[in-house]
Amino acid sequence: MSDFIAEEAPPARHASSLTQTLIAATLIQIVATASVLALTAIAPTVAKDLDIGAYWIGYQISLIYFSGMFSSAIAGTLVQRFGPIRIEQAALACFVLGFIGIASAEIPLIIAASLFIGIGYGLNNPASSEMLSRVTPLNRRNIVFSLKQSGVPLGGILASFAFPFLTRFFDWHVALLIGAVAPILTMALLAATHAADAVNPAPRRSFLKGFAEEQSTIWRNPRLRALSALGFAYSAMQLSVSAFAVVTLVHDAGWSLLSAGSVAAAMQLAGAVGRIFWGVVADRIGGGFKTLALLGLLGGTGYALLFWLTDLPTIAQVALFVAMGGVTIGWNGVLLAEVAHNAPEGRVGSITGGVLVYTFIGVIVGPSSFGSVYALTGHYGASFMIFALFGFAGCLIAWRAHTASP
Repeated sequence: MSDFIAEEAPPARHASSLTQTLIAATLIQIVATASVLALTAIAPTVAKDLDIGAYWIGYQISLIYFSGMFSSAIAGTLVQRFGPIRIEQAALACFVLGFIGIASAEIPLIIAASLFIGIGYGLNNPASSEMLSRVTPLNRRNIVFSLKQSGVPLGGILASFAFPFLTRFFDWHVALLIGAVAPILTMALLAATHAADAVNPAPRRSFLKGFAEEQSTIWRNPRLRALSALGFAYSAMQLSVSAFAVVTLVHDAGWSLLSAGSVAAAMQLAGAVGRIFWGVVADRIGGGFKTLALLGLLGGTGYALLFWLTDLPTIAQVALFVAMGGVTIGWNGVLLAEVAHNAPEGRVGSITGGVLVYTFIGVIVGPSSFGSVYALTGHYGASFMIFALFGFAGCLIAWRAHTASP
């Protein structure tokens, strides 16, 4: 850790240091993910109170990511126009509105609140990537971005424990209003530590023109094009194993719901550790694409092995799912760091937003496609075997990008 601090990029042009920026960006990521998953953590209680089926939570999550896809598409233009700090503050304000809207217990307001949460979630990564790219030295790029991305599984763990715990003492409406305090406090922290950061506004341009320019830049650059494809493939794998781990263990392997849920929680924890681990690996071997290729190979192999899940002893079943958590949840920081490295000077935020559009598409398409494959095969193991192709294809794409001339 002392080496990490010692090699901080000196904040000559920016008031905030690497440590301050990394702490702020990670906290925002934790809050963002907890906001997305807050309702899922107490879905049965809320559904009963609203007299709807708990399965409707799936539509709410899809609505959030659908909204996030569009806000990510215009986030780059907003970051260039207003600066990353203001955009992060706007994202946090969206989370506050989201908590308040869901706490209202009115379906139309819950829908609007979900859209606000998605908007905030889509704005977050382009803005935080711009913040971090300004103060991160090249030889620490992967570990810094991976540390920030560890906030995703940590936010999931926080939501899974905090909101059920709060509902033991308060009504679920009050629990969500308490949750709104987190983004408010994070906004205050950001204002205190980054108030003096430069905005450096770019010339105004329309959202449509900004999106077209970003996509044109991405598709003309083979490495950015590869990163977009990897974001789609790996996010589809991540959300599929996260969504179907419990049901696979219960349906195919005969586990109890409680035991299967414990394995799913262990997967998320492994994902948090994995994000940091793979960031260290990428910095040590000097190649984000090499690491992404390895992750694709391991993810594809693990998915294929799930075909034989019921033939494995219990400890091996647990180990396989936990390993899949570390691999299929651990790629994000390395990919975002590689996007920042390959983006044109001064356009990290905008290009990150453009690339993440494909990640959001993978999030939306992956679990639904997995479900469709299961409907055809009637076997979760067979569905994982087919989805292993995403991992192997990602391995080839990443390796080709690594070996190609910059």
